[in-house]
Amino acid sequence: MVDLNTMTVTPLGSGQEVGRSCHLLEFQGKKILLDCGIHPGYSGLDGLPNFDRIDPPSIDLLLITHFHLDHAASLPYFTERTGFRGRVFMTHPTKAVLRLLLQDYIRLMEIKSGTDDEESSVLYTEDELQSCIKKIELIDYHSVQSVSGIKFWAYNAGHVLGAAMFMLEISGRHVLYTGDYSMEDDRHLSAAEIPSISPDVLIIESTYGVQVHPTREEREARFTGTVDRVVSGGGRCLIPVFALGRAQELLLILDEYWQANPHLHEIPIWYASKLATKALRVYQTYVNMMNVRIRAAMDLGNPFQFKFIQNLKSINVDDFDDRGPGVVFASPGMLQSGVSRKLFDRWCTDPKNGVLIAGYAVENTMAKELMKEPEEVVSLEGKRQPLNCIVEYVSFSAHVDFVQNRDFMMKVKPGRIILVHGQRHEMKRLKQAMDTQYRKEFPASERPRIDMPENTQTIKMPFTQRKDAVVMGKLADGAERRKFKKGDELKGVMFTQNFQTSICDPEDLGTYTELRVGNVSSKLHVPFVGSLATLRLFLNELFVGVTEDPQTGVFSLHSSTLLITPTTSSKLILSWNASPVADMLADAAVALIMHSQTSAASIRITSKPCNHGIREGEEKEDNKKKKKEELSPRSARLKIVNRLLLDQFSRVEADYDGGKFTVTCEKTTPPPPPPEGAEEDKMDVEEKKTVECFVTVRFEEDGSGCSVRVECEEGEQGRLVQDSLKQLATAMQPIDL
Repeated sequence: MVDLNTMTVTPLGSGQEVGRSCHLLEFQGKKILLDCGIHPGYSGLDGLPNFDRIDPPSIDLLLITHFHLDHAASLPYFTERTGFRGRVFMTHPTKAVLRLLLQDYIRLMEIKSGTDDEESSVLYTEDELQSCIKKIELIDYHSVQSVSGIKFWAYNAGHVLGAAMFMLEISGRHVLYTGDYSMEDDRHLSAAEIPSISPDVLIIESTYGVQVHPTREEREARFTGTVDRVVSGGGRCLIPVFALGRAQELLLILDEYWQANPHLHEIPIWYASKLATKALRVYQTYVNMMNVRIRAAMDLGNPFQFKFIQNLKSINVDDFDDRGPGVVFASPGMLQSGVSRKLFDRWCTDPKNGVLIAGYAVENTMAKELMKEPEEVVSLEGKRQPLNCIVEYVSFSAHVDFVQNRDFMMKVKPGRIILVHGQRHEMKRLKQAMDTQYRKEFPASERPRIDMPENTQTIKMPFTQRKDAVVMGKLADGAERRKFKKGDELKGVMFTQNFQTSICDPEDLGTYTELRVGNVSSKLHVPFVGSLATLRLFLNELFVGVTEDPQTGVFSLHSSTLLITPTTSSKLILSWNASPVADMLADAAVALIMHSQTSAASIRITSKPCNHGIREGEEKEDNKKKKKEELSPRSARLKIVNRLLLDQFSRVEADYDGGKFTVTCEKTTPPPPPPEGAEEDKMDVEEKKTVECFVTVRFEEDGSGCSVRVECEEGEQGRLVQDSLKQLATAMQPIDL
């Protein structure tokens, strides 16, 4: 059985690896997928996340942090081929760039598949891509969205144009997923934001582990210096990059460096990408999401209209004129295929040439292999050839280093940390370093636990359920005016929506929910063959405030909560609006109606008077009322008073019209004690005295009260009569709902 109060996080990809980022978050019955990428080091289905471990139709929400292939390239496969029916969100630039990148990715998959019969590398078609794009919904930074009770919003992540980190709120618990993020301003993007909310769970990248980057100035100097050294020596410099993302940053750096060095003006720089023109158009469109430097430059001109960089929409490597020195930016960035790999195979044997790896190199790619400085490499055709060219690695990958990652975690103050997107050994070093850092600065009770799950390993985090409610609408306004204190009573309608419990006035229910206030009208037909006089008597004996319409004969109970309508067809119709009180009232009335037709009391009241051993005084009173066909409730109560008095006293005279009784009783006075030595036959005997008490009993019209007044010359005897009648009056009180 699933515990709804336990949150689980399961990496389907990028668990103790870099590539195919995809994480399943489950809490309170909701399922969210964070990113949906592919692994650049594998092809076809092997590069997908572990989708076989989840039920895609049950996923409520899918969030894409940015457009890089390792975070978004399996999205069309997931939306079109797995039965996924949830909603997909990403930022505006991410959607615009992703469309271009995935179109190019499809082309590369088709080339790699070789023949039409070998389709294992082709994960989706152009039509499926277009269908996927139509399903994507857009989100702005800081704009709060809600899907199936899941609230979420995006912060700027600084990694690439449009990159976002997502904060999710489910049932009052917060989860922050950073994706890839950068805490450093560069030439066109701002650093990532630091959320003001401390999340209960932080899912954070650990790409560089405990490595510390050189300063941006040092990296730029090394980058431009390496390129200058290669081309000044007559060689050709290959810079493998992804078509969009870090490429634009490197183009800005190199174009600026060329302008500052006239001796390089004659050496061409080529940007070999079919997406070049479209990419620059996207960057111009979303310049408002870049940093102040670029926005200021846009006032003077387009900073992405480069002076020394030429775009190549297409390049045939075999026909490319590379007889002189030059620089070529080509994709893909991992050298696993495409133009960058073909140029590398062609140039790597010449010691004058150079390859500059400017981004993070993923395992099982040629870029990663080159960083191990092999003596030989294998070309795409399978030929082994010597690696003679210069190979340099300068990181412009826009991932945080250890210092930046540590500072971010310390400022955000999460309750739990889950490391993703990093090789196992880098993750382990980062975990150990952070554990040491927290031990230095926090007591054991305040240190967050750090986990580094591998793919498909589930991290379980139990949370206690929060029990609070928000007062809304008119009820909140009234509460503010009354200045409620702890323990005061507050009446309203309580409802839970999207994991938030609220209380509002019934009139406001339609404003805050899709619920409406309604009534359930109930009607019950009850067989009845008795006398209405009997029914009237029984109702007044049991209930307070029974009224009767003289025109229709309808009985009304409890301020019209229940109506009893007599009919000509030997039945009564009970009608009421369903509620706990009204339902209870109706049940009691039905029981009373059935009882009134079968009890001995009803037979006595509805039959002709006869002597059933009734005392003489009561029989006389019945004969006086013989002309009356019906007994009023008041007369019935007075008869009960008369019977009580007859049972206790020798003689009672009753005046039912005035509610007056004359009670005659005897008072016995014991004789005084005889004197010593007195003869027995001369002793005094008991003295008996007749005493009269005058009693007035008045009943309220609705039967809710009774007053008793006793006048008697003997105080003790009067108190005896009054106490008896008060107890009777209390017992005769009707039920008050």
